[in-house]
Amino acid sequence: MTMPRKMEALVLNETNSDFVRTRMDCPTPSAGEVLVRVRASSVNPLDLKIKSGQAPHARHPLPAILGMDVAGIVEAVGPGVTAFKPQDEIFGMTGGVGGLQGSLATFVTVDADLLGPKPDNMTMREAAALPLVFITAWEGLVDRAQVQARQRVLVLGAGGVGHIAIQIARAFGAEVFAVDKAAKQREIEELCATAIDRHQTTVEEYVKDHTGGRGFDIVYDTVGGAGIDAAFNAVTRFGHVVSCLGWGTHSLGPLSFRAASYSGVFTLLPILTGEGRAHHGQILREAKRLVETGRITPLVDPRRFSFETVAEAYAEIENRTANGKIVIDVTD
Repeated sequence: MTMPRKMEALVLNETNSDFVRTRMDCPTPSAGEVLVRVRASSVNPLDLKIKSGQAPHARHPLPAILGMDVAGIVEAVGPGVTAFKPQDEIFGMTGGVGGLQGSLATFVTVDADLLGPKPDNMTMREAAALPLVFITAWEGLVDRAQVQARQRVLVLGAGGVGHIAIQIARAFGAEVFAVDKAAKQREIEELCATAIDRHQTTVEEYVKDHTGGRGFDIVYDTVGGAGIDAAFNAVTRFGHVVSCLGWGTHSLGPLSFRAASYSGVFTLLPILTGEGRAHHGQILREAKRLVETGRITPLVDPRRFSFETVAEAYAEIENRTANGKIVIDVTD
């Protein structure tokens, strides 16, 4: 197979600046890597923080190519890669942090361990919307909290990670409740969960109303800040709290008095350190299974964006006007 020599990419040269469309040499896959022809790249809130210089934990020096989630087609494989071959359709959370090239480019080389085979019943756009949020939700509910059937699971925030966490918990047979604003009620109920209006009821009230005062077996906080304090007060005795935004300082008293436990989820860790990357690939295979059996469906904003309109896509996330995951279509 003839390797492509050139590619196009959106390069961010400095913080708070516009992306520059650039023609550059196409990378060559090294041992253990795959060259992917990118078809779709989704936008995550962390991308906006990197762009504005507010994400030192992402360790992504500029100039850089952003984009963490990717869906595309294997163009070539490096030495030692046996899990994928040219023309395979894949998806994954593969770069855009830690100095690794992101997916806002027509080609990208990625560690094969970070990839999974794309679900057969998904479009490239849908597949690109899933990796970060699914991996984050799975690590919290399954790896950390070991969710089980008939447990009562409370999800704080029904956004990107939250709406997938609801579906994963349901797939494991749990009874699920979700706290968000009133406008999210219909969306939550369509996922077969009980909606709780955060503006109309206190933690104490919804714990009493939905658990008889006992508390929830698992609480997954996706909002951080006061959400973690709410989680500590909503969990049952010997229960488990998980947060993917546990970066603040909080009183452990409510958690300790319940003899409950807490876990943090830092989804970027395998990409930043190289440790545990194969587990990301394993999680994506679980995503494929659940998607193909109809148990997981990501919410994708129906509007189409491209390299030419990427600034508009980022503005939708910044203004919180997106109706689901924003996806950038990538064409040669």
